[in-house]
Amino acid sequence: LVNEMNGAGNLMDFLDEPFPDVGTYEDFHTIDWLREKSRDTDRHRKITSKSKESIWELIKSLLDAWSGWVVMLLIGLLSGTLAGVIDLAVDWMTDLKEGVCLSAFWYSHEQCCWTSNETTFDDRDKCPQWQKWAELMTGHAEGGGAYVLNYFLYVLWALLFSFLAVSLVRVFAPYACGSGIPEIKTILSGFIIRGYLGKWTLLIKTVTLVLAVSSGLSLGKEGPLVHVACCCGNLFCSLFSKYSKNEGKRREVLSAAAAAGVSVAFGAPIGGVLFSLEEVSYYFPLKTLWRSFFAALVAAFTLRSINPFGNSRLVLFYVEYHTPWYMAELVPFILLGVFGGLWGTLFIRANIAWCRRRKTTQLGKYPVLEVIAVTGITAVLAYPNPYTRRSTSELISELFNDCGALESSQLCDYINNPNMSRPVDDIPDRPAGPGVYNALWQLALALVFKIVITIFTFGMKIPSGLFIPSMAVGAIAGRIVGIAVEQMAYHHHDWIIFKNWCRPGADCVTPGLYAMVGAAACLGGVTRMTVSLVVIMFELTGGLEYIVPLMAAAVTSKWVADAFGKEGIYESHIQLNGYPYLDVRDEFTHRTLATDVMRPRRNDPTLAVLTQDSTTVEDVETLIKDTDYNGFPVVVSRESERLIGFVQRRDLTLAIKNARQKQDGVVSSSVVYFTEDAPQLPASNPQPLKLRRILNLSPFTVTDHTPMETVVDIFRKLGLRQCLVTRSGRLLGIITKKDVLRHMAQMMNQDPESIMFN
Repeated sequence: LVNEMNGAGNLMDFLDEPFPDVGTYEDFHTIDWLREKSRDTDRHRKITSKSKESIWELIKSLLDAWSGWVVMLLIGLLSGTLAGVIDLAVDWMTDLKEGVCLSAFWYSHEQCCWTSNETTFDDRDKCPQWQKWAELMTGHAEGGGAYVLNYFLYVLWALLFSFLAVSLVRVFAPYACGSGIPEIKTILSGFIIRGYLGKWTLLIKTVTLVLAVSSGLSLGKEGPLVHVACCCGNLFCSLFSKYSKNEGKRREVLSAAAAAGVSVAFGAPIGGVLFSLEEVSYYFPLKTLWRSFFAALVAAFTLRSINPFGNSRLVLFYVEYHTPWYMAELVPFILLGVFGGLWGTLFIRANIAWCRRRKTTQLGKYPVLEVIAVTGITAVLAYPNPYTRRSTSELISELFNDCGALESSQLCDYINNPNMSRPVDDIPDRPAGPGVYNALWQLALALVFKIVITIFTFGMKIPSGLFIPSMAVGAIAGRIVGIAVEQMAYHHHDWIIFKNWCRPGADCVTPGLYAMVGAAACLGGVTRMTVSLVVIMFELTGGLEYIVPLMAAAVTSKWVADAFGKEGIYESHIQLNGYPYLDVRDEFTHRTLATDVMRPRRNDPTLAVLTQDSTTVEDVETLIKDTDYNGFPVVVSRESERLIGFVQRRDLTLAIKNARQKQDGVVSSSVVYFTEDAPQLPASNPQPLKLRRILNLSPFTVTDHTPMETVVDIFRKLGLRQCLVTRSGRLLGIITKKDVLRHMAQMMNQDPESIMFN
C-alpha cells in the first residue's frame, strides 16, 4: 500500500507546477492586493536566485528590472503622439464648421492665414485663402443670406460629427463613452473591468474624442485623454509577463499612465503626477511616483516635439501678466472661490439627477437621439454668440489674455487717451469702450448657456471631459468680475482701498488674472482637487507669481463645496454606477463590530466550507454549482471548525477540471485533501486529489469583536478582497468588500443594493 501510495504521489503532485489561469480573476471582481504583492515577491526572489546561475539568467534579470522603465517610455511616446494628433485634428475640424482653406484644405484657419502675405495686423483672421462656406458657394461674404447659410452649415457639420461619434461608440466600443476617470479610479482601486482598457476602446476613443470636441459640444478632451493614456499603459503591459500576469503590478503602470494623460492634456507634467497621486490612484508607492514622473516627462517631451499649438510652447493658455496682485484683491478672489464651490455643488447634483433619470427612464434607450438633440440645441444657441461659437479652449485662451497694445479682441476695446505719452507695454487703466460693454453682455449670456448645457452633456454616450467646460464657466465669471473691479478702480481711484495700490496713469487690475482664478475655483468645486489643481493651473498658464490667489480660490471652493456634500463629480458617478469603491477620504464613525456585518447572519444557513481531508470531488462540484461565492474557507472538520486556509472558487474549478483531464483515476468519489500528507485510505478507494498548492494558508482574519472602523481601515489600506471572522481559532463567518460597502451605505441611510455593480 505504501509503495502504491508513493507511485500515486508523483501523479498527485502534478499541481506543484501551477497550470495556466490559476490565480486569475473573473470580470467585475475585485483583486486581492496582498496576494498580488506576495506573488510578485515570490517571482522576484526566483529571478534573483536564478541570476547567480549563468550570464544569460543575469541578463534576463536585468531586462526584467528595466522592463518597468521601458513600459513608461513607450506609454509616454504613444500618449504624447496621440495627444498631438488629437490636438491638430480638433483644430482643423472645429474650423471646418465655418469654412475651408483653399490653398490646402487640411490647414486650420490659423495655419491658413499664417502663410498668407495679405494679412494685416488688425485683420489677422482675414485672408483670401480662407473662405467661409457661404462665400465659397454663393460668392457673397456679407449679408443676411450668407449669415443664414453659414449658420445652417455650422449646425449641419456639428450634427454630422456628433452622429459619427455616438455611432462609432455604440457599434464598436461601448466603453469609450464618458470621461473614463470614475472607471479608472475604480480599476486602480483593484476592480476588474475587462475590455475597458482594450485596443478597440483606445482606437475608438481617440477617433470619437476628436469628433465630439469638434462638434462644439460643451465638453473637453482632458478627462478622456487620461483614459486614452491608461489604454496605452494596458496595451504595453500585455507585452511583459511581469505586468500582464500580475494585476497589482499592472495597477502601478496604470497610475503612471494616468499621470502621462494629464501631462499631455494640459502640458503640465508635474500637475499630472500630482493628479494621479491625489485624485485617481488608490495605491501609490514611491517607485510609482518616480515612474509616473518619467512617463509624464516623456509624454510632455513628445507632445512638445509635435508642437500642435504652433507656438513652440507646451502650455495651452500661455499668459504674460506684467502687474503684481495686491492684498485687497484677495476679497474678489475668495468670492470667486465661493462661486466655484456653489457651481460645483449645483453641477454635481443636477448632473447626477439627470444621469439617474437617463438610467431609469426611457431616455436611456435612445443614446443616439439624445446626443443629436443636445448637439442640435448647442449648435443653434452657440452660433449667434461669438464667444460660444468658437472652441472652448480658444474662449478660455482669450479670457485669460491680458490686453496689450496689439490685441484686436472686443474685450480690449478701451477708450484711449491720445494726450498721454507712455511706453507701449505699460498700458494704464482706461475707461471701457462700447466693445467691452457689448462683450460683457455676450459673456453673461455665454455663462448661463455653459452652466445649463454642460449639465446635460456630461455623461452622454460619447467621450466627454469636464475640465475645460468647468474652467470656461469659471473663466467667464472671473473675467466679468475682473472688468467690474477694473472699472471701479478707474472711476473711483480716490477710494481708500484703491488709493494704496492704484497710481493714476498706471495699470493696476488685470482682468485676465481674475479669469484664471475663476477657472481654478470652478474646476476645484467640481472635482475637489486642491494641490494638483493649483500646480496644473500655474503650469498651464506659466503664471508663477499668482500661486497665492490660486490657492486661496481653490481652498475656498473646496470648503464651500464640501459644506454641501463630500463627493466630487467622479465619486458621485462611481456611486451612481454602483462600482465597489472604498473611498480613502470617507470617514467611518459608527460603533458597529465585525459580528454585525459578517455573514452568515443569525437566520442564514451555515457557512459553505470545505474540510481538509474528508470532502470528495463530487461534494466540491455540488458546492460550486449551488453557490456563487468567490471562495471557500477550509476547516479541519465540521465539528471543530478550526480554520486552516482559504481557497478561491476559480482556482478550485480549474484544478478539478485539469485533474480530470490529465490524471488517471480521479473520479467523483475521489477525496480532495489539503493537508501535507495523503489521508490513509483503503486500497479499494479511488485515487485522492491533492490540492494544497492552491490553498491560501494565511488568509486575513479578524475576531468577531473587532470594531468595524478598524475593519474598514484594513480593507482600505491592504486592499483586501475578503476577510474571515474567527473566535479563538474557530471560524464564525466572512466579510467581503461588498459587505463592507453595503454596511457603509446602510449606515448613511442609502439603499445598500445600489452598491452591487451588475
